[in-house]
Amino acid sequence: MINVAIIGASGYTGVELTRILCNHPEIRLTAATSRQYAGKPLAEVFPNLRGKTELICENLGLDELCERADLFFTAVPHKTAMDIVPSLLRAGKKVIDLSADFRLRDVAVYEQWYQAHSSPELINEAVYGLPELYREQIKNARLVANPGCYPTSIILGLNPLLKQGVIDPSTIIADSKSGTSGAGRAASVGSLFCEVADGFRAYKVGGSHRHIPEIEQEINALGNCASKISFTPHLLPISRGILSTVYATPIKDFKLSELTALYEDVYRDEPFVRLLPAGSSPATQYVRGSNFCDISINHDLRTNRLIVLSAIDNVVKGAAGQAIQNMNLMLGLPEITSLEGAPFFP
Repeated sequence: MINVAIIGASGYTGVELTRILCNHPEIRLTAATSRQYAGKPLAEVFPNLRGKTELICENLGLDELCERADLFFTAVPHKTAMDIVPSLLRAGKKVIDLSADFRLRDVAVYEQWYQAHSSPELINEAVYGLPELYREQIKNARLVANPGCYPTSIILGLNPLLKQGVIDPSTIIADSKSGTSGAGRAASVGSLFCEVADGFRAYKVGGSHRHIPEIEQEINALGNCASKISFTPHLLPISRGILSTVYATPIKDFKLSELTALYEDVYRDEPFVRLLPAGSSPATQYVRGSNFCDISINHDLRTNRLIVLSAIDNVVKGAAGQAIQNMNLMLGLPEITSLEGAPFFP
């Protein structure tokens, strides 16, 4: 058994990590930290974990933590992660960071969108944790930067088109909708039931969402370009799930059957990408609770615009599930271990 620990276990990502890891045949979860709930059983903080774990939330120092595990998930806010990760690495541990602190390869870009970076020396070492793009690098990494939820849905949707130079990257428009769990568990007026139920709204409009540089970094690497995208997120009155609708203009004529074949070729061996048949559309309820990304490709002949639809569970493939997929790769375990379950329905 391999010992792993979660630093910052009291949020939605922390409970989802715990839920999945409790059923992992090769993993022993040995620590779950939380200042807010220190001393309380994790199954009391999250009653869905009753009978699955006896862990007590602890507020441990790094020296104590390093004695408990070989691999760590840092499910803590931006800025906090960059102050913790260097000590874990110096102790010879592997780390999967679920914040944005190590996702951006350009420190100046990170500091423009977030804050000053206290560990810039680790930026070049960190591997962007999207297995469908960086599987081999993840296998040999000691630090993996788990991708954001919106970027995961958008990048996986565009990957085949960008790799093969099918679209003009400067024409990309991404319109994404997320459930309220994406805002985290901390109390906030904007995510209260009465503020969200029976409504639907955009937020961070006008190119101000912090996931934009992450999305641009990866689409520009895939397309060997330097383009900017238009990205607008929306808040859905549901607990979990992301549906992204991504538009782009093709650079030459293609038949839809050719584009479908392209996607089938790129994703044929990917265990967690499901390409939908023509005429079918992804929906959040069909990936709920799973590590799947469902994708469909469409062509609006009237406007000559390609439309990619992509659906994920933001807490699983957009966070905890993808982190465990990365963990499996880093530890030399079968990639799908503990992630094989079908989505919840209804």
